[in-house]
Amino acid sequence: MSDPEVIVVGSGPNGLAAAITMAREGYRVLVLEAADTYGGGARTCELTLPGFRHDVCSAIHPLAMASPFLNKLGLEAHGLEWIEPPVPVAHPLHGGRVVALRRSLEETAEALGPDGEPYEDLLRPLVEAWEDLVGRFLRPLRPALYSRAALRFAQAAVRSAEGLCRRFETDDAKALVAGLAGHAVMPLDRSPSASVGIVLALLGHAVGWPFPRGGSQRLADAMAAILRSHGGTIETGRRVRSLDELPPARAVLLDVTPAQILRIAGDRLPSFYRRQLRSFRYGPGVCKIDLALDGPVPWSNALCRDTACVHVGGSFDEIADGEARVWRGEHPERPFVLVAQNSLFDDSRAPAGKQVVWAYCHVPNGSTIDMSPRIEAQIERFAPGFRDRILARHVMLPAELERRNENLLGGDIGGGAQTLWQLFARPALRWNPYTTPLPGVYVCSSSTPPGGGVHGMCGHLAARAALSAMEGADEAPPYHGPAKLADDSRQARLRRAARKS
Repeated sequence: MSDPEVIVVGSGPNGLAAAITMAREGYRVLVLEAADTYGGGARTCELTLPGFRHDVCSAIHPLAMASPFLNKLGLEAHGLEWIEPPVPVAHPLHGGRVVALRRSLEETAEALGPDGEPYEDLLRPLVEAWEDLVGRFLRPLRPALYSRAALRFAQAAVRSAEGLCRRFETDDAKALVAGLAGHAVMPLDRSPSASVGIVLALLGHAVGWPFPRGGSQRLADAMAAILRSHGGTIETGRRVRSLDELPPARAVLLDVTPAQILRIAGDRLPSFYRRQLRSFRYGPGVCKIDLALDGPVPWSNALCRDTACVHVGGSFDEIADGEARVWRGEHPERPFVLVAQNSLFDDSRAPAGKQVVWAYCHVPNGSTIDMSPRIEAQIERFAPGFRDRILARHVMLPAELERRNENLLGGDIGGGAQTLWQLFARPALRWNPYTTPLPGVYVCSSSTPPGGGVHGMCGHLAARAALSAMEGADEAPPYHGPAKLADDSRQARLRRAARKS
């Protein structure tokens, strides 16, 4: 392409979202990716045996289906096909019992027995207003006049998962909350761990927990196709070590975490902003295993075969104990394990009659302990004979995850801890969190609001911030250096848009 007007560093879903947002406004966009393939946390490849396709990071995407940005892109027209299993998530318990989040709110409540009424009282107003709520919590938190549903959500979400469980009396309901809140990657007695659990339950009833046929890479492929249709370019194998390596551009959007911002632009940043980035807290990491199996996981309860996602950890107390130990820097003997078995519903993922399984547990950030035996033991506990079906395994400790995707610092898959403070100051305390003190340089990674998950909103909102600044002057200066692009006026951009139409 000719000289880019906008450069995006990093090609995860947020980087691609930022690039698409800018390209649709008529700007020449270049995406630079250090890895050999684009997609960041949405990549799929053969990790174990030929023909077994594993998601390298994300595998289930309720936030993508609900995202105000992604769900309006027309991804299906570019080859993306969503698969929605009958049950969003199942949670096996002692004695062969299973508690499940079903698509139907009423069926979920009915199965919870005496806790059905308080569960439905909590979720029904939120499910009925889900689009409004998703539009509010997938953006920076701001004091504003909120709807009644938003206030109801905030009142419950600001609590800890432990506090939320006080409204329930059965072990089944409490275990369901523990599994959902466990995605927060923080102790369940800390605020706002309840928020993640409520959001995931809400999405399960509103849109399900779907995933792309063929693997998460299909989502990245569809986004890349949309970007290219608007004239954008992606270059892989292009590691950016400093802003000085980049050509002049009107805006640079960094799909990276605070540690990388310091490395790429630290010498240009004022000291106060640098101190904030250095104090940014990363969350625990994960130890992940990918398995090739000669058949489905032999769950004791057949309901676990009606879902692509299984929460393995037992009771609320067991999960809470394990997550608290991880936060303290320990490695629990019985970790909370998240299991994805997409190939039960997607025969493109494994040879006929075979299966792929994706599983991980939380570990202290930067851990070097191989937790795969403990992960497998937890699954075996609820699926006797599981180990006998393993044909091959691939283990990724935090260092390997970070090698494959530098945003997963120390194995942190969320772009930073979702503490109460970092809900408001992410990655630093600024009115517009996507801006930096450097004119024309923005942050668009999951280290900005609304945080982790595949939704593209961090990138889209960062791009909107950049567009707002760029539209403020016909001749905006480049982000660095004295050079200024030719033909970069607002009138010229409108002429390019008119030619495209």
